[in-house]
Amino acid sequence: MEQIYHPAAWQVTAAVVIFLTTYAIIITEKINRTVIALFGAVVMIVLGVLDMKLAFTEHIEWGTIFLLIGMMILVGITNKTGVFQYAAVKAAQTAKGDPVKIFIILSLLTGVGSAFLDNVTTVLLIVPITFSITRILKITPVPFLLAEILSSNIGGTATLIGDPPNIMIGSANENLTFNDFLVNLAPVILVILVVTIALLVWIYRKKLIVTDESKKELMDLKAEDNITDRNLMAKSLTILLLTIAGFVLHSVIHVEAAAIALGGATLLMLIGVKREDAEAAFDMVEWETIFFFIGLFMLVGGLVETNIISDLANVTLQITSGDMTKTSMLILWVSGIASATIDNIPFVATMIPLIQDLGVQMNIANPDDLNPLWWSLSLGACLGGNGTLIGASANVVVAGLAMREGKGFSYLDYLKIGAPLTLLALVISTIYIYFIVLP
Repeated sequence: MEQIYHPAAWQVTAAVVIFLTTYAIIITEKINRTVIALFGAVVMIVLGVLDMKLAFTEHIEWGTIFLLIGMMILVGITNKTGVFQYAAVKAAQTAKGDPVKIFIILSLLTGVGSAFLDNVTTVLLIVPITFSITRILKITPVPFLLAEILSSNIGGTATLIGDPPNIMIGSANENLTFNDFLVNLAPVILVILVVTIALLVWIYRKKLIVTDESKKELMDLKAEDNITDRNLMAKSLTILLLTIAGFVLHSVIHVEAAAIALGGATLLMLIGVKREDAEAAFDMVEWETIFFFIGLFMLVGGLVETNIISDLANVTLQITSGDMTKTSMLILWVSGIASATIDNIPFVATMIPLIQDLGVQMNIANPDDLNPLWWSLSLGACLGGNGTLIGASANVVVAGLAMREGKGFSYLDYLKIGAPLTLLALVISTIYIYFIVLP
């Protein structure tokens, strides 16, 4: 066990090479990212860089894993009822077929939905509705799709469960509750979301024009036709709302977010799913994503055990001289730029132990004093995902759906819109961190 705490030079080199090689292959998308992450983790264990027992007891964030599994089952069963599609059609009809109002409503729905559901789940629910509405209105769906990508990543930043980076940050810090995320991040996210949607409406104003005939066709749709199971819908919505209430009351009831999510999922399966359909409920879990997280946590564990993370913390400390303001700004912008070009999940997995190490080296006794760094990481990593088409999972999913529909858009088409709006979001976040969070 001695080698884990005092690694040999070759083990440090091996950890860096394995991590960077795995990372590079993940970015190229030449090999399935889950397979390569697990392979990299296994190589670290085989070479003795990481101890298997330590990997499972200290480095894999089981809270994150079980929170994701619980929410995937809950949302998957609720989705089967058609309630999300019903809500989107109703929203479009409330707007009387006005494309600008529909654009705003769908964007806001995506943003708010992403705050309480997984971003990918939210866009998978909203995008098909967008296609049907824009098809009836005979206008291009691309402006709507770009707005939904941006809104999903912005909205997901507002809560503990909205975006994987926040789930990871929350799981790594017992002191950060669901309400802490809501109080500290939701206000600035609301500002960024409103500014982004307003600018997108202005940018695409000439493409958001439809005929009266097309408006009438939309108004004639029956939203109720989307509901497939009213009984299950009532049960699903009740338990989904109770689960979200459990997250909000986390600091009062002292039950972990993962336990609340799993409790909600199992309760819904008990009362809403027939015995023969239980297996199908487990199929709703994106196991590929779950195992990707496990592989990733183990890879980062190898960096922690070889002291690479603490060395990076030392470098950060030297650059910022231990100044909380400089450190917060550095983390915000490095996270934002890095997350625009690479997946923000492995980046955040690397940054969490680094920030924890910074807290030790800056002699911060009260965990709350470290919060500005956590909010900087969350804002940078989640908002930075909007910078490019490969910056976040939701972006790639929407681009794929658009291509299948014959309404695809290129990397550069997205970059022209995503990059400037991401920079603006980071500037607003900088002002917020500097003037509101740090004082």
